[in-house]
Amino acid sequence: MTVRNIGLAKFSLLILILNASLVFAQKAESDTSDEGAKASVAEAATAEKAPVVDEEYFELIKLFSDTVDQVERNYVEEISRRELMEAAIRGVLSKLDQYSDYIAPDDLDSFKTGVENQFGGIGIRVGMTDGKLMIITPLVGTPAYEAGVLADDQILQIGSESTEGMSLEDAIRRMKGPVNTSIDLTVKHAHSGEEETFTLMRQVVNVETVLGDHRNQDDSWDYMYDPDSKIGYIRLTSFSRRTHRDLKVALDKLVEEGMKSLVLDLRFNPGGLLSSAVEVADLFLKDGIIVSTEGRNTPSRKWSAKERGTFENFKMAVLVNRYSASASEIVAACLQDHDRAVIVGERTWGKGSVQNIIELEGGRSALKLTTAGYLRPSGKNIHRFEGAGENDDWGVMPEPDNRVRFTPRELNDLMVFHRDTDIVAKRSAVEDQAADTSEDQEADAGDESEGQDANETDANETDESEDQEDQDDDGADESQGSADFNDRQLQRAVEILQDEVAAR
Repeated sequence: MTVRNIGLAKFSLLILILNASLVFAQKAESDTSDEGAKASVAEAATAEKAPVVDEEYFELIKLFSDTVDQVERNYVEEISRRELMEAAIRGVLSKLDQYSDYIAPDDLDSFKTGVENQFGGIGIRVGMTDGKLMIITPLVGTPAYEAGVLADDQILQIGSESTEGMSLEDAIRRMKGPVNTSIDLTVKHAHSGEEETFTLMRQVVNVETVLGDHRNQDDSWDYMYDPDSKIGYIRLTSFSRRTHRDLKVALDKLVEEGMKSLVLDLRFNPGGLLSSAVEVADLFLKDGIIVSTEGRNTPSRKWSAKERGTFENFKMAVLVNRYSASASEIVAACLQDHDRAVIVGERTWGKGSVQNIIELEGGRSALKLTTAGYLRPSGKNIHRFEGAGENDDWGVMPEPDNRVRFTPRELNDLMVFHRDTDIVAKRSAVEDQAADTSEDQEADAGDESEGQDANETDANETDESEDQEDQDDDGADESQGSADFNDRQLQRAVEILQDEVAAR
């Protein structure tokens, strides 16, 4: 390349970067999204909002252009311009808070899956045990569940490919795909040892976010924790677009069953959509502020409860722990400030910032940018800023009598207990197999064959394996421990509600 051509390339790069920065700044000015969901950027901005490019700004852009140009031409190894640009973007964002991030094209689908809690797939949770790809559980109502795939089945083949030596990430990638496309899955059933090939049609899989105390025989959730005291129990694992609707269905069922009080479990809930958190809180309040936001360059906003559709004729306890964050903190803080619920457990994480998801490259990549902070109805802060101490206002704190802090072992055991509770099986198929086995054994050994469900025994052994690495089609959970433990936080919440009911 000649000196003249190098100069032209450098000048072109400078102009390209300057123009791109101007366009991006204009588009960012016009973004009006108010939550951590997908936000479109306007195609153009008004002239009066266009940022003024002063001399310092131009010199800094030129500095960046010179640096990229030197690296491209003279670095010892060739490196793509895209790699350099993405590294530069991440460098800029590293000066911001931990929640601002660049989402590259290869990571965007996974990110959207996490936000939306839905994806195109067959509906199973999978994990690796001793190098074998195992099904932890099918998800209720999905193609895998309806076809008869069972918990603890070993996946032998995905399509025509053997799973031997296949990584967990590669297996998940192969099982996901466009909706209404088919995939063959060959499994080895744990309860019989037989191999079976299923042809499954991929569908939109909606991950459950509203869970109960235990499962019924048809694998639906039973939300009544204590039938005698009429105490309901609902666990929210995140806040998706379907959470409000599914929660209302669960509440309607509990009300029909005569519920007198409710435990709402938000432990380990990392958050989700602001709109979903507002809808959930609104179910339990008839008026008052739910949450407000304030930012440097975004208008302040307030969300208030509406009376229509409110569930209010029962007492509530909300369970939180150190991993309850963001949207779960909004709900807990709202119910605490309005004296709608008593908070039990531990101080929450302290993530009270609003991230806008700004599309880049026509939607191929995205910028997750912190633009505002959440405030409780009382006006107090939720976010734990850098350097914040225990005596500062952040997060959601239970009253002293209701602070029950778990040890690391208890946290681990609680995660395993939840994981085991979530496991479902096509019980009719398992029970048929168990019945056949019982009949065969009864002829030889009499009553000794009764009282054991082969599938449940094998599933428990697999889930407690020290090698177990379980993961949804879109995420992982590597917790281990004993599922047999005393949930002191839940017991404290139940005690409070029982005393409330008795005092009426």
